[in-house]
Amino acid sequence: MSLYRGHVETVKARFDEALKAQGFDSVLIYAGHPSVAFLDDNAYPYRVNPFFKYWVPITESPKSFIFYRVGETPQLFLHQAKDFWHAQPEIPPGDWREHIELTLIDSEQTVKNALAKELTKTAFIGENFYTLEDWPKMAVNPQGLIDHLHFQRAIKTDYEVDCLRNANIKAARGHNAARDAFYNQESEVDIHLAYQKAARSLETQLPYHSIVALNNHGAILHYDHADINAPGSHLSFLIDAGAYYNGYCADITRTYSAEKTGFYAELVEAMNEAELEIISEIEVGKSYYDLHVAMHMKVAEILHKFGFMKVDAETCYKRGYTNAFFPHGLGHYIGLQVHDVGGFLKNANGDSFTRDARHPFLRLLRDIEPGQVFTIEPGLYVVDQLLEEFAGNEDFNWQRIGELRPYGGVRVEDSVLVTADGTENITREAFKKV
Repeated sequence: MSLYRGHVETVKARFDEALKAQGFDSVLIYAGHPSVAFLDDNAYPYRVNPFFKYWVPITESPKSFIFYRVGETPQLFLHQAKDFWHAQPEIPPGDWREHIELTLIDSEQTVKNALAKELTKTAFIGENFYTLEDWPKMAVNPQGLIDHLHFQRAIKTDYEVDCLRNANIKAARGHNAARDAFYNQESEVDIHLAYQKAARSLETQLPYHSIVALNNHGAILHYDHADINAPGSHLSFLIDAGAYYNGYCADITRTYSAEKTGFYAELVEAMNEAELEIISEIEVGKSYYDLHVAMHMKVAEILHKFGFMKVDAETCYKRGYTNAFFPHGLGHYIGLQVHDVGGFLKNANGDSFTRDARHPFLRLLRDIEPGQVFTIEPGLYVVDQLLEEFAGNEDFNWQRIGELRPYGGVRVEDSVLVTADGTENITREAFKKV
């Protein structure tokens, strides 16, 4: 119970600081609403505004609002539509209700009427809705306020860490079921269904589209398809899939070899060991960028050791070869969002780091601090589109690279909490528990 109490007090303090710095008395946060497909009457899956679930563990109550005035108790206007077509969202139990003033509404007009005298000095955070233009004038999504809040969110409260631990436990159950389905030689669709069943989640209740990739599909970084029929042979399996708990995300990747021995099984183990090694090198005060570069050197060593490159690791990195095999970033913040915010912010004023030309897809450039939670997800793949630039280059062992192509690649991903005296591998701990 004390976890949420401490969390909401921290959130209030952060909003107090940000609102005062930006010259606002209060903030109105809109949960959002489902959007209807073009020329249709069916809605796309609903995603709640992350700032809404920052305050309360409610993720499936669209058209709701949170109003917070500096130093006061936050007000939750929870939308309960007069609708016999759909089930009404249930109000989740918990001690959060002791710290929030709750009002049930069935129309946005109720909120407008209740707050009419407050809104001229209020910042609005959320997507526009059809009657917003008729409301008293508010600053809509002021960038300075959002930057300030995004910068603060990098440091997680104990409540947030607890939610992340529970999300990883849900996802770990799904991953174990998916692994077993792979060894049972099932199709990508059936593996995904096994994951959903074990994670106890509908597809729309997962934080992102699961990557369930057999064989060479593992080389497609965001593989968003799933074959209905099983392939002729199962060589490899890469799964990148997560789960929600109270709106907080898990993001886990594992890679499996159908063979217990052989070069690909050894490659999977080598990447697993390298991932754990780079986690052991995490230090408060170190730049995450430096960690990313250190991981590239480890990938270069693997490329040389397994005979994919004829040159040594240092030469491999200096000549830019590792980017062709490991094109994405080492990781990203994780929390209310899978790719959580603030990774480029230098400070609460909104000053930002410039994306690095050598590593443009790295989402996190800040220094490492206690309380941060980020992913560590190195990978190595055969992506022909990236290798075209080096066609005919004799530093590459093209025959050996061709041997890896049917397997796609390998990636390992954990979420790591930074503490004052080390790290906690939230994902590995979750697998131990399940």
